[in-house]
Amino acid sequence: MLGDLTLMPLRKLAATISDALPADIAQDVKKNVRAIVQATLDKMDLVTREEMEIQEKVLARTRERLEVLEARLTKLEQEQEQGPG
Repeated sequence: MLGDLTLMPLRKLAATISDALPADIAQDVKKNVRAIVQATLDKMDLVTREEMEIQEKVLARTRERLEVLEARLTKLEQEQEQGPG
């Protein structure tokens, strides 16, 4: 789920709407807007910043391993082309 910082602009929007409407209507609108926004965000299948950072680290390690394997393969191919001794 998204953190509080991600929803700050939405809270400002809700506060602006709330200020413009009578108190009883404002609460209903605020609840409805929040529910709609939350439902929309849930459908988007978003990840948290922490999950994204973890995946970036996994990708970096995978790239490093790939580079090592590519270098080994290149060396083996060169050795094979040169033949014995």
